[in-house]
Order: sequence, then structure tokens, then C-alpha cells
Amino acid sequence: MHVIGNITIYLAFFLSIYAFVVYIFGISKQDQRFIDSGKGATMGIFILASLSMVLMFVLLGTSQFQFEYVAHYTSSDLPLIYKLAALWAGNAGSLLLWTFFLTMYSAMVTFSKKMKRNPMTPYITSILLLNIMFFYLILSFVTQPFAILENTPVEGRGLNPMLQDPGMVFHPVTLYLGYVGLAVPFAFAIASLIVKNMDAFWIQMTRRWTIIAWAFLTLGNVIGGYWAYTELGWGGYWAWDPVENASFMPWLTVTAYLHSVMIQERKNMLKIWNLSLIILSYALTLFGTFLVRSGVLTSVHAFGETNLGAYFLVFMAFMVILSMYLLMSRYQLIKKDTGQFEAYVSKESSFLINNLILLGGTFAVFWGTVFPLVSEAVRGTKVTVGVPFFNTVMSPILLSLLFLMAICPLIAWQRASFKNIKDNFLIPALISVAVAIVIVVMGVQEAYPVLGFTIITFMILTHLVEFIRGTRARRHVTKEAIPVALFRLMIRSRRRYGGYIVHLGIALIAFGIVGANFDVERMETLAVGETLTIGDYTLTYEQLGQRSDGVNESVFARLAIEKHGRDLGYIYPERIFYLNWEEPSTEVAVRSTLREDLYVVLSGWEEDRRATFQVKINPLVKWIWIGSFVLVLGAVFAIWGGRYGQVNPRYTGPERNVY
Repeated sequence: MHVIGNITIYLAFFLSIYAFVVYIFGISKQDQRFIDSGKGATMGIFILASLSMVLMFVLLGTSQFQFEYVAHYTSSDLPLIYKLAALWAGNAGSLLLWTFFLTMYSAMVTFSKKMKRNPMTPYITSILLLNIMFFYLILSFVTQPFAILENTPVEGRGLNPMLQDPGMVFHPVTLYLGYVGLAVPFAFAIASLIVKNMDAFWIQMTRRWTIIAWAFLTLGNVIGGYWAYTELGWGGYWAWDPVENASFMPWLTVTAYLHSVMIQERKNMLKIWNLSLIILSYALTLFGTFLVRSGVLTSVHAFGETNLGAYFLVFMAFMVILSMYLLMSRYQLIKKDTGQFEAYVSKESSFLINNLILLGGTFAVFWGTVFPLVSEAVRGTKVTVGVPFFNTVMSPILLSLLFLMAICPLIAWQRASFKNIKDNFLIPALISVAVAIVIVVMGVQEAYPVLGFTIITFMILTHLVEFIRGTRARRHVTKEAIPVALFRLMIRSRRRYGGYIVHLGIALIAFGIVGANFDVERMETLAVGETLTIGDYTLTYEQLGQRSDGVNESVFARLAIEKHGRDLGYIYPERIFYLNWEEPSTEVAVRSTLREDLYVVLSGWEEDRRATFQVKINPLVKWIWIGSFVLVLGAVFAIWGGRYGQVNPRYTGPERNVY
């Protein structure tokens, strides 16, 4: 098994070199035979990567402790699902997963029907092969997933208890699908620069790829937030941790890109901007991988100190320099026939401002993330940037984005007139102001919550107006029933209305985030029979017990819940002690409603059964998870069954008689 596993790695590495070389020969010699050979090698690499994955799953699932990776991250008592999920618990396994996704995407692009015989295909695949070669270099000579131990241990170390959660099964996989997926539009963009094909072909062909990558990044971040909320016991879902920031930054830049490409398609503008955004997004995925694997910053998500950081830093620098060289050398060609803005008040301008704000947010997060490294290099002391900095900087950015998202659907292209603005925004604005007044009358005095709820209301109303107007216009022509007209309206413009659904999802998420301004928290030590009052809730501590869960032991508390004198049942926070791990894990008890979450943590206990509880009331948190579902639903709706791009677009690069 050791030999077979290493063969799949080494053979795939040399096959990736071979594929890259024959593609270059095929391009330079204009020889289809080399191109076909490279395509076959690309498929061979994917098959080898799949074999590596299957083999590693078998080793993990059957507890083959002679393998270093298996012994380090699993144990015989670990449930099978977590044995398999341990594949991405460490450096070697997670890089194997990353490489598998990269080879999968490469094979899908290479053998896509839309790319069949397209002159750009060998260029695109060559860029992807550069990435594959790098990752196989790491797997072959730096961190080997199939390394064996000199002495086989009787038992494995086991999986970190914090990772024994359903979030471990889904969070890394979705995040990696998003990270790796961004290599595809990057490869298309670089290939377009190489062949000097500056039309919208690469945008048309990668729109769906980019939305898919963005949707997976979204899912990864949301699942990670939910995992942190239910597992770590600190009562929040986003801590501005360096690794959290690393996945959030490319999400921001890809969001900006998805908006600005619409301007290029419609007005032939922002070509350099879009190329720069996709290059930046790709670079940020490599930067995030560097942060996770270098150990330069402390993070609960990181893999610890390793020697991988330098490799990723060098590769990231190489790819960025190559990209910027191509971008600058084609600058005059890109600027040719570029459209111009016609008015400051227009949909184009609102999209551009939206992009600038998103990039401003990206820079703020980037600076807050790397500042400890900068301070250590300059002053010799690592100064940590905390949550207050990020919240202070990002709050106005979030509100500004929401306001622009409210305006964009109804503002006119080219030039918006005063009449257009009045007709479209007067009623939503008046209702939103009324909501603000009601909120203030109810006793909310803080500026950010009032402003936040007002803008969210305005945003939801403007989007509903767009749905209503579109449905009315269709009914006027077709005489269809309202549900039928609405459904067919959305189906005929999937991308547009899918985007609106995404916006509504973001509004719901923002609604939940603003609710954090009203959190209430108490920590108290109680004897059995004593009560704790927080907000409208009264919790009575009734029991401290212990139970066995396989080889693990759990200590739990039972608390009765009352609200306004009404019995709401029981809640059971607990701590789990593991046989193969020193630190216990926290199992948070959460009673969730649309209005608020009652969040209880068992922090500690004494021999006399006195127990210490951390209790929080987190308003509106459930709307974050609901909004995330709506957001992903909108992304799926936008790409499902829609028509994207032409199969054989006009090719304006160097003449070719092959491929």
C-alpha cells in the first residue's frame, strides 16, 4: 500500500510535467498530436489523483497505523465518518484533497464540450498544470501523505475533539472547492492575456465557474461560522481569526468581480479592472493557504508551524509577477475600444462604487490580518489586532454595501433622471424612514442598529419593487396568473433574479449580524436548585450527571427553562472527555427561535455539584443561517439551466490551424 500510494503521487507529478511540456510543444509547433497527448495526460493525472484519494480513505477507514498520517489523526474508536474526514485534518491529507480538486477541475475544463477544439484550451490547461505541478512537488518531496513509521503504534493519537463535529465533514470540502475553483477563471484570464484575446470570451466561459466557486466559498464560510458557534463555546460565529479572514478576502474580491463583469458585458468597460480582480482573488487563495500552513500567525484553524509557508510564498510571488507582467504588457491592447462612463448617477457608477467599497473592505481585513507580522518585523513585537478593530472598520463598509445593493436594482443604466429616482425610491424610502422612527420609539438609541435596520428595510423593499414591477409587466402582456407570471419572469432572467435572491439572502444575514448589538451575557455559579435570570428567561439548575459515550465520558447539566412563567422544557450543556486527548470539548446547548438564541455553556463544576454556567441571549442569529440558505439558493438558481456564453466565440488571438 505504501508503494502503491507513493507511485500514484510520483507518477502524477512526472505526468503533470510531461503534460505541461507537450502542451508547450503543441502550441509552439502547432501540432495537434502533442495537444491530444497533453489532454490524455491531464486525464491520467486526474485518475491517479482519484486513486490516491481512494487509497488514503481505505487506510484511514481501516486504521492502518503503520502510516504516519493515519496514526497521527485517527484512532480505532473514532467513528468511521471522522476517520474519513481526517483526510483533511492535516497538511499532507488536505493538500492531497486540494490537488484532487485541482485535477478534477482541470479535466472538466479540458474535456468540456464548449472547449472542444478551442484554440485557447491548451493555454488554459497549461496554466492549471502549473498549479498541479507545484502541489505534486509538495506532496512528493515536502509533506508525503503515504509516509510510514519505523515502528507501528498499537493505537493512533486520535482526532482533535474540536474536529469531531459535522462541520468537519463539510466545511473544509466546500471551502477547498471554492478556493480551487478560482484557479479556473484565473487560467482563462491568463490564457486570454497570453494569446492577446481581449474580447469577453473568457468572461462568458468562466461566469458559471466563478459563481460556483463563489457559492462554495460562501458555504464554507457559513458552515465554518455555524461550527464555531456550536462547538467552541464562546457564543459567536465570526472571530476575525486570520484563517477566517483568509477565506473572507477572496469572497469579497470575487463578489466585486461578479458585479463588474456585468458592466464589461453590457458597456465594454472595466476590462483591466476585471482581469486584476480575478488575479487578486486567485492570489488571495494562495495567500490564505500560506497563512494556514506557515505558522506565522496564531489561529485555531491553522495546521501549526511547518516548513510549507516558504514554498507557497515563492509560488504565489511567481504567479503574481507572471500575471502582472502579462497584464502590463497587454495594457494598450486591453484599453482599445473600451467604453466610458456617461454619468455619475447611473447603474454603472453604482457598480463601480460597490467594487471600490468591497476592495476597501478587502484591504482593511488584509491589513488587520498581516499587521502583527508588520509590527514584529518593524518593532520586534507582535501586536495583535483584535475584534474591535475589524468591527469598527467593517461596520460602515457593510452598511455602505447594503445601501448600494438597495439602489442598484432600480437605478437606470447610462444616466438616471430625477424622475427615475423619485418614482423608484420614494415609497421604499418613506417606509424605511417610518421603520427607523418605530425602532427609535421602541427604545433603540444606538446609531448603528437604527441605521442598519433602516437600510436593510430599504434594500428588501427595493428588491420587492423590482419583482412586483417585472411581474406586472409580464401579466400585462401575457395575462398569466401572478404565480405563473412571476415564475416565468424569473426563469427567463435567471442570472438577474438569481442575483436579487442572493441580495435578499445578504439582507437577512445582515439583519442577524445587526442583532449582535443587543447581546446579553451572564456567567454565574449555581448550586443544584438555584436559578439564574437573564432577559426574559429563568433557568433552574436541576442536575449534574455523567454518562459514557463509547470510550468517552460526558459530564452534563440539566437546566429547566421558563420564559414569562411559561415552561419551555430543558437544556443540556455538557463537556466531553476523550480517551486519547487531554483537553475536553465543549458541547453548547442552544435553544433557537427566529427572535433569539438562548446559548448555555457548562464552564466548570465542583465536587459539591456547584456548576458555573456562561449564558447568553443572542438576538436574531437564526436569520444568519436562513439568509445563508437563501443566498446559496439564489446562486444555484442563477446558474441552473441558464445559457452562458457561446460555444465557439470569435477568436482574435494568433492564427492557429490546430486544436
